Amino acid sequence: MGLHPKCQSSKTLTNTSYPQKRTHYFPILIGVFLIPVNNLWLMRAAIWGAGYPTTLSLFFNVIFFLFLITVLNALMQRVFQISGLNPSELLVIYTMLSVASAICGLDMMQQLITYVGGITWMANPENEWRELFFHHIPKWLIVSDLDVLAGFHEGDSSIYLKSNILAWLRSVIFWSGFITLLAFVMLCLSVVVRKQWIEHEKLSYPIIQLPLHLTIQPNTFLTNKIMWTGFILSGGIDLVNGLHFLYPSVPSFGGQLYDLHPFFTTSPWNAIGWTPIPIFPYAVGLAFFMPLELSFACWFFYLFWKAQLIIGSFLGLRNLPNFPYIEAQTFGSYTGLCLLAFWSTRRHLKQIFSPVLAKKKNNISATKSVEVWAFAGACLGYILLIAFSVLSGMSLWAAALFFTIYFALSIGITRMRAELGSPVHDLHWAGTHYTMVNTIGSRTFSPGNLAMFSFYQFFNRAYRGHIMPHQLEGFKLAERSRMQLNRLFLAILISIIVGSLTSFWAALDASYQFGAFGSGRVTESFGQLQRWLTAPSSIDYGACVGIVFGFSFTLLLAVLRMNLFWWPFHPAGYAVSSSWSINLFWFSIFISWCIKSITLKLGGMKFHQRAIPFFIGVILGEFIIGSLWMIRGAFLEVPTYKFLF
Repeated sequence: MGLHPKCQSSKTLTNTSYPQKRTHYFPILIGVFLIPVNNLWLMRAAIWGAGYPTTLSLFFNVIFFLFLITVLNALMQRVFQISGLNPSELLVIYTMLSVASAICGLDMMQQLITYVGGITWMANPENEWRELFFHHIPKWLIVSDLDVLAGFHEGDSSIYLKSNILAWLRSVIFWSGFITLLAFVMLCLSVVVRKQWIEHEKLSYPIIQLPLHLTIQPNTFLTNKIMWTGFILSGGIDLVNGLHFLYPSVPSFGGQLYDLHPFFTTSPWNAIGWTPIPIFPYAVGLAFFMPLELSFACWFFYLFWKAQLIIGSFLGLRNLPNFPYIEAQTFGSYTGLCLLAFWSTRRHLKQIFSPVLAKKKNNISATKSVEVWAFAGACLGYILLIAFSVLSGMSLWAAALFFTIYFALSIGITRMRAELGSPVHDLHWAGTHYTMVNTIGSRTFSPGNLAMFSFYQFFNRAYRGHIMPHQLEGFKLAERSRMQLNRLFLAILISIIVGSLTSFWAALDASYQFGAFGSGRVTESFGQLQRWLTAPSSIDYGACVGIVFGFSFTLLLAVLRMNLFWWPFHPAGYAVSSSWSINLFWFSIFISWCIKSITLKLGGMKFHQRAIPFFIGVILGEFIIGSLWMIRGAFLEVPTYKFLF
């Protein structure tokens, strides 16, 4: 009954009965059709508070689409004897929707649209934004027509009026081009590291296990009784909880976040802060696919961060601002992961570029030449991003430093996802511009730099739905399904372009109907700009020490892990466990670690393999039923039950 790993072998895939002569572009066309539908769903859900799928590492809205397509695919083959999509084609659609969702998600387009349409609208004599920084913002970045913005913010209007379309068109084109460049650089970097991280190191990529099992042998998967047991268990909980939301007389399962903080009333223990102990079935399921040492490191280092707060209170350091500089340590830790990623890839990079440097073109293999071209594409995109920033008012050095740090963080996050597979990762208040300003001070930067930092908060506020991990995981899926890499590269590139444009369309369509959402995000970002300009700060030496400590501690953990086989503390766990979202997931990860440890000790690998379908069913059941509740809220325009958080 279990889904044994052998079912994922390349031999099994090549012996399937799926047609291989279908046009290469058929799944891409399906993806292009579904992306606008998906983006409209996400935007309407955001406006009605129906759910935010992109705050998880695995987007449940994409799993919902993949599940529907897989079921329809199986029905067509069985009932109508129609040849369906093969696994590689299904995974192309999955990857395209994942990349498009990352662009349209809470931590990207749902931030940007509020900036473009909200700065002029929210400027008033009291906050003095017009006098303070409007002359540092290029007009082509924002919409300034108050009549056009009235419909955007108040609703009961339409984006399809000529005046509205013309007012938004310029900003949409510029920002869509910027997002395309940003995602293109990450795509090229993914191509460069793909061979080393996927084929040579064979990293685990826990996040892709559900889509992989769902598509590789769908008939076996959909008839697995153990999987459906997990599905009914978790899906039933969400069904009952949703009914409880509508009819309070119906009893519910859980629904309350129990906090340990009230139990610690005396110093220094009360410094522990908010410490919830919720259990989310889908989080337990996702954590089950994490390597055991990594799930242990994840919950252990969460307690380690809490211990820092308690020790700081015991030593009388609570009066120091921002102590123990968790955000700075987190930033240092992720940059350490980036360095470790480059170190593990150094021989691969040397093999790629040494013939180029030696001008021996004939020695470059076809694969290596692709990676060389990908690196060249990344460099070109990097230069164009800097040019965009300089034209927008940034200094050349500030723009270059900003994007260097940003892509280093991107590589660190992607490496963490490939190894750890944490259900969440966010880096709240630890992004690129926060770190630059908080360490060397806002007075170091010109008003033009600070203004663009505030705009760039739309992809730096948090990194929950980061694009690059989904791109690399797509390449991992390609390797498991024998997919052609050039076709996947093209599919991802198309999803970036279509996703950027249709994200704007979906946001504008929904906002002009119901009124814009998230005006507080404008205040958060540009109110911060107001503070930077009116009360400039100097170097924060404590934050600098925090970054150095986080970076050094990460490297120390890596060295100990490489030299001591029994060392249980993985540096990726130290990095991810400091984020805000991990508060809601650490206990679920702990429960999953306990279950997996007991399973392996008592039943061995054989019993562990049999348990895999159950935990896949747990994730899938909650995702599918939760998606149905989300659809109800988004398209019926009513409050609805949210299983997430």
